[in-house]
Amino acid sequence: MGNTSKQNESFTPQFYRLPQLKARLGVSGSSIWAWVKKGTFPAPIKLAENTTAWHLSDIEAWEKSRIQASQRINGESHV
Repeated sequence: MGNTSKQNESFTPQFYRLPQLKARLGVSGSSIWAWVKKGTFPAPIKLAENTTAWHLSDIEAWEKSRIQASQRINGESHV
C-alpha cells in the first residue's frame, strides 16, 4: 500500500502522441512523418487500431543523436 503513492509520484509518460511530439520538437506533423518515411526518425508504435505513439526512450535517443551530429558539424567536441 505504501508503494502505490510513491509509484504515482514518479510516473512519467512513456509515449508521445503526434500532438505532444510536435510540441516537444517544434516541428510539423508532416515533417515528422517525412522523417519516419526517410528512416531518419524513430517509427511509431501501434498501441491500438487507431492509436500510434512514439516511445519516450526512442525520442530521447534521437534528440541526443541530433545534438551530437550538430556538434560534429560545427566542430565542437562536447561528448
